[in-house]
Amino acid sequence: MKKGEKGILLVTIVVVVAFALINNYRKSQEEGEDKGIPFYTTASKEVQEKSSILYRALGCRDCHSLWGIRNAMQSVPSPSLDGIGSLKDEAWFYAYLSADDPQSILPSRLKAEYQMPSFAHLPEEERRLLAKYLSSLKVEDWYLEEVKKSEYEKLTGEDYVGSSEVVKDE
Repeated sequence: MKKGEKGILLVTIVVVVAFALINNYRKSQEEGEDKGIPFYTTASKEVQEKSSILYRALGCRDCHSLWGIRNAMQSVPSPSLDGIGSLKDEAWFYAYLSADDPQSILPSRLKAEYQMPSFAHLPEEERRLLAKYLSSLKVEDWYLEEVKKSEYEKLTGEDYVGSSEVVKDE
């Protein structure tokens, strides 16, 4: 290949790559508005700080992810806590955390060593703090159906039938 031909080939490649990048950028802009991160908390700063300390001390991160952050060594298929407060209320979380056998409230398909431990031994103030924080972990309405689907499928191992679908009895 001659020197001039190499130059023409190089310019052609640059132009093709530039057009491909511009086209991809335009397509990404046309797909719709980015709604942002669907997860948020309604907890006060004080509750967030105190519960964060407790969350780490109890090793909750070893099984659960929060704010999309997972422990790199995590292998337990536990539900994400993002948006969990949109599914359950504070009283439910308090009863769950206070139960001697949490599986009696929310059955688990996991092996016994990976199931949710009882926190009944914690002081009442700490259980109430965790319940308050967990119930504050909300999800935007547009994302709620995905959270329900994820929790249902992890807990039951069955396909989720959304609230908008009709189940026919046969």
